[in-house]
Amino acid sequence: MRELGALFHLLLPLCVHWIAEEMTVSVLVDVTTGALCPAQSTCPEAIYLNGLQQTVVGVFEMVVLPLLALLAWNESREFVYAYYVLRTISYIISQGSIFCISIAYVADIVIESKRAAVFSWITGLFSASHVLGNLIARFLPESYTFEVSIALLVFGPVYMQLFLKETVRLAPRQENHMCCLKWVFKVVQERYNSMRYAATVVISSPTLKDISLVSFFYELGMSGISSVLLYYLKSAFGFNKNQFSEILMMVGIGSIFSQILVLPLLNPLVGEKLILCTALLSSIAYAFLYGLAWASWVPYLSASFGVIYVLVKPSTYAIISKGARSTNQGEAQGFIAGVQSVASLLSPLAMSPLTSWFLSRNAPFNCKGFSIICASLFLVISLCYACLLRLEASSDPRDSDDSVENIEAPLLS
Repeated sequence: MRELGALFHLLLPLCVHWIAEEMTVSVLVDVTTGALCPAQSTCPEAIYLNGLQQTVVGVFEMVVLPLLALLAWNESREFVYAYYVLRTISYIISQGSIFCISIAYVADIVIESKRAAVFSWITGLFSASHVLGNLIARFLPESYTFEVSIALLVFGPVYMQLFLKETVRLAPRQENHMCCLKWVFKVVQERYNSMRYAATVVISSPTLKDISLVSFFYELGMSGISSVLLYYLKSAFGFNKNQFSEILMMVGIGSIFSQILVLPLLNPLVGEKLILCTALLSSIAYAFLYGLAWASWVPYLSASFGVIYVLVKPSTYAIISKGARSTNQGEAQGFIAGVQSVASLLSPLAMSPLTSWFLSRNAPFNCKGFSIICASLFLVISLCYACLLRLEASSDPRDSDDSVENIEAPLLS
């Protein structure tokens, strides 16, 4: 608990941000399908649009705040398209990078032996935030959902700017006047060298290299499922925002228990690898049950496996943290987050058309969840790599010469 106290000014705004994000998830499905495909049970246009947004994932969530407010009153086709354009732009910076930077920040504060427990508490708070977000979405009128989300999204970065302390000692800026072209070239060269070094850190470590493959195939499967799941449930079983919120809350409540209580107790006894393999096995069952769902109660049964598969993330973070030196935490976490982003970019390219095809009347056979079953095969591959995972001590490929500094350079120097 002492560790969590030291991270209070990080965790509070993160929780508020996650609540704000989750509030709009279940509502957005009804808004999008209602605007693009009114009075229709299946909406291929919405599935393709959501897949396109995930593929092109975009710039800063704060950019979309004014449009979110407009969506509260206007559900026209033009506003939905405009929203998705800006939402796509927003996610390149905000989605994934927020969690990645937070994990690197925690690694600066918490000693290695306690990081697995702290990571599980953070992901547990993530689940708790999702429960609260879905609970608010379940009972708050749609006309107020986006307005409340805006206020909460603004709160997070403002609070961090005021109260969160920097842990990285930035390299001093040199006052040199150079032309714009040289400055741009210098920044690009520095970022390229940083990315190349991050790749070296991961590739030179058997543990990090293996866990990057596990993460890639897991994200390839799960992001594909997530991108179409709610639209599939709406088309196959007629679910609306109330059922979506119930399923998401059920997963979230169980996830809080498993991540905050179970994982910290089990990790010292069985280790991260066994927890990771068990969680991946649960994710496979989760996907197969959704894909083969034959009645409206089966999705609820499938969602119950989320209580276990959510342990994939904290166990992955713990393995990465142990496999990298303390000076390389940001590079390792960032590179593997980039690998996950590539996977989430690729998955909708196949999932969106495949889902639309099997939800339509032109499907070659009657299996509306066939695309989800296909995505589960990537989860099987991820499990195979996890079983072969080699846990070794961290090593630093960087030589200690004059070109190496222990001070981290700012992103734009």
